[in-house]
Amino acid sequence: MKRNLGWYASFSVAFGFVSIATGIFTTYGAVISTSGPRGIWAWPIATVGQLAVAAIFGALAARMPISGYAYQWVSRIANPIAGWLMGWVSFAFLIVVVVAVDYTIAATILPELFGYTATAANNWAITAVVMLLQAVLVAVSTALTNRVNTIAVTVQIVGMIGLTVLLFVVGAVVGRLDFAHLFATAPIPAQGYWSFGDLTHAGPFPLGFLLGAFTIVGFESAANLAEETRNPERVIPKAMIQAVLSLGVLGMLFLIAVTALASSTPGLADSGTPVATIITSVLGPVIGKILLVLVVISIFSCGLVITLSGSRLVWAMSRDKRFPGWQLLQTVSRSRATPVAATAFVLVISQLILAIFANTSDALFSLFSAATLLPAIIYAGTVLMYAIKRKSLPASKGFSLGKWEVPIIVFAGIWLVYELLIFRDVSFLQPLLYVAIMVAIGVVYLAYLLITRGRDGLTMPDMVDVDKAFDTGTVTTADQL
Repeated sequence: MKRNLGWYASFSVAFGFVSIATGIFTTYGAVISTSGPRGIWAWPIATVGQLAVAAIFGALAARMPISGYAYQWVSRIANPIAGWLMGWVSFAFLIVVVVAVDYTIAATILPELFGYTATAANNWAITAVVMLLQAVLVAVSTALTNRVNTIAVTVQIVGMIGLTVLLFVVGAVVGRLDFAHLFATAPIPAQGYWSFGDLTHAGPFPLGFLLGAFTIVGFESAANLAEETRNPERVIPKAMIQAVLSLGVLGMLFLIAVTALASSTPGLADSGTPVATIITSVLGPVIGKILLVLVVISIFSCGLVITLSGSRLVWAMSRDKRFPGWQLLQTVSRSRATPVAATAFVLVISQLILAIFANTSDALFSLFSAATLLPAIIYAGTVLMYAIKRKSLPASKGFSLGKWEVPIIVFAGIWLVYELLIFRDVSFLQPLLYVAIMVAIGVVYLAYLLITRGRDGLTMPDMVDVDKAFDTGTVTTADQL
């Protein structure tokens, strides 16, 4: 594959996966229902927590810039068995999150945009078509995929900044801004609001963290394209941290604007598209429609990046001969310079996940909950590995945490434990079941690998600096093919 991605392309991959428009439109209504408007104040805490995780991932990416991110890092630093499980959980995350993201277009955005009633059947059909389009783009050309994503991310950033400023200005002119809404709890009772909850229920405010925990994930996708990025050891850490920081600030300003402009905070819980409802009521239907088009572009871009990242993970594990069907999935198209087979595999499995969830009564909540739990597991496992093995890591080539390393590790660890504890709530039973089933499937295949190859058969192949090998002439055309 070609190494032609620069800083903005890497930043766009990280920002495009995170996509504040996607995350806020998907989960804002659920947060209002479970935490009330005051729940938005969990966002800055989640931002700082995920920023600490991004910094640790940046330190790893600088030391091991190779496709497969957490799978590669844990395999090489801890052991191949733990790394394989981390790769499998990452795969389970990517195939469910692309469904969650694309399902948002069908279930919440297009019905509001075109004024029709969403049903399980048309949500299923539209989501399936959107995922097919994304997979075709990823398979056809990485350059085209990144060009589309870069344009979409630029549109999203400019659009969200302009929209946020416009909301504050118009709201101030018409006298509708009411900052008291930012501290309201309705429809949630104020009594016991700050409670952490009990063994089977999370408190109202802790549930508010799901807004940031679902939205601010996927920044590590930039590391999954390390072998296609120029100077990845410097570019990727910078891109990930800047993506989290910029979306954290912009997202908070947008949440403040939207919440302060809500005419009835309890009524937001009854709206299928509360963000669109507020913006349309303030700026009028024309601006509201333009906003929805912007959101569709943002969500499509997000799903595109997820598909791209998923294909690279499957390809990286297949290249190491430890993914089901690796003989086919390790191939790269010579004409396209893309892993077409791995991309097709991601599409097929994500379509199966869509079929499983599409007819559930609360499909969107189940999907986004699973897509929040899985990255928390990935982040916690990777951070723990980094904390244990940090003194034996390879030397950094372009990024280091320096004297802030220990405080960042401690803060990231506390944040991730807190986030994982939220999922003890009984409302997350279905997402927990999905995780359990996917892990069980992975354990069965891992057992097969151990029986057929033995532990030594899972030893990781050496990392080779392909660019340097070409420069020195040690890699021939035959080796390349």
